[in-house]
Amino acid sequence: MNRLDRLTAILIQLQSKRIVKAQEIAERFEISLRTVYRDIRSLELAGVPITSEAGIGYALMKEYRLPPVQFTKEEAVAFFTADKILAKLGTIQTRKDFESGLYKIKSVLGYQEKELLDDANQYISIVENQYIEDTSTIKVSEVLQAIIDKNILKIRYFSAQHYEENSRNIEPIGLYNQSQYWYLIAWCQMRKDYRNFRLDRIREMEKLSKRFDQKHPTFSSFLKQTAKEHLLTKIVIRIDKNAYRYLGNQHFYMGFVSESQVDNQIEMTFLSSNLQGFSHWFMLIGKDADILEPVFLKEMVLEKLENAKARLHG
Repeated sequence: MNRLDRLTAILIQLQSKRIVKAQEIAERFEISLRTVYRDIRSLELAGVPITSEAGIGYALMKEYRLPPVQFTKEEAVAFFTADKILAKLGTIQTRKDFESGLYKIKSVLGYQEKELLDDANQYISIVENQYIEDTSTIKVSEVLQAIIDKNILKIRYFSAQHYEENSRNIEPIGLYNQSQYWYLIAWCQMRKDYRNFRLDRIREMEKLSKRFDQKHPTFSSFLKQTAKEHLLTKIVIRIDKNAYRYLGNQHFYMGFVSESQVDNQIEMTFLSSNLQGFSHWFMLIGKDADILEPVFLKEMVLEKLENAKARLHG
């Protein structure tokens, strides 16, 4: 990217957020902080009203606005692809909000870009998982606003573990999406601990005017800590090519990370917190696959086979 394009992109980035840190700009364009400072100075000399505060970041004056931006073909297709994915993975309200925003984006596209999207529509589709359906009626935007405003939420929640509903007040920390479901991490005042709440299991939600003062960990640090507490074991297996085709999507539920071709086999890497469950699954494909690591997973599978053999002969 030449410097003129980078300056334009930095200007767009400044308008996209209230505050943009120099480090964010440096990481996005893979440049040094010194270069960031020089680019910001160039924009200021060009008449762009940029305010800055040491240790916080840069911002555009509230009154300043860029003229409408022309999207590239690649950017237009990226928005279109995101729309397709969100149509299958997002909540009902999130899909509506994104669709509304996408119409506005499409309105500023040129004729060629609009024609490209019309043609692309017949060539891309997201296959739904028949076993997973997010029926949540809770608006992600409302939960996110409560997180930002530090509002206490009163919810009526269905617990799949105890198969019961109960009412509780929670202090929302953050949201994440996994396996097509939205999860809310919050401090539960009733349990006096952090809990994960699946949005589709929240039957009712009320945002209370009362705000919480408790200092919670940042969302990113909470996720990192959660990952440490839930020990994940690296598993590497190889499966014969002629058997790989029959896996379907089973491996995605076993902590699948990546795969590569090795001679006449496919090497697959997993991160799993449930070795017992993984060993059960491996027995289904064991005649066509090999365990490379860990060694004790082999021992677990062999033990299960011996138990099965003894039971069959018994």
